[in-house]
Amino acid sequence: MTAAAASAPVRILGIDPGLRITGFGVLIKNGQKLEYVTSGCIRTNETESLPQRLETILRNLGEVIEGNAPEQVAVEKVFVNVNPQSTLLLGQARGAAICAAVLHRLPVAEYTALQVKQAVVGNGHAQKEQVQAMVGRLLQLPGLPSADAADALACAICHAHAGLGMGGLATAGRRMRGGRLV
Repeated sequence: MTAAAASAPVRILGIDPGLRITGFGVLIKNGQKLEYVTSGCIRTNETESLPQRLETILRNLGEVIEGNAPEQVAVEKVFVNVNPQSTLLLGQARGAAICAAVLHRLPVAEYTALQVKQAVVGNGHAQKEQVQAMVGRLLQLPGLPSADAADALACAICHAHAGLGMGGLATAGRRMRGGRLV
């Protein structure tokens, strides 16, 4: 990879999947600088059937992708809830989000909530308010994004630092342990 290719601006879409609310955020990584593009939430109607709600997520994320032309996508991994039914529903929303990216032929990197919080706040057990505040500060936003949009932007920031870093070495979905990639 040439030095010019390694420092070329990259547009990243971060997604925080949820069946009720799916957060999204787009930023540009240009060298070490992060530039905010847009963010928001996709809300589904709780009175609709599961397939209709998943279609809403898929269609709306497709519109976000078409309107913002990201080159890479970062999605938060599912955590296991106490309620297995909630975990399954969250996994289906996450699947719809990944399908939206794949249908647009975009590479998808996945990060745990712990990895995202560690990358943005420096503490893998940070509270949502801390993530919102740091996202606002890192992207120099005039106000705080909603919690779901902030989580999506945090996922994109995590990818910008971890997934694209290390001199262009492909590190998406990998972790540092003891100073080494694992």
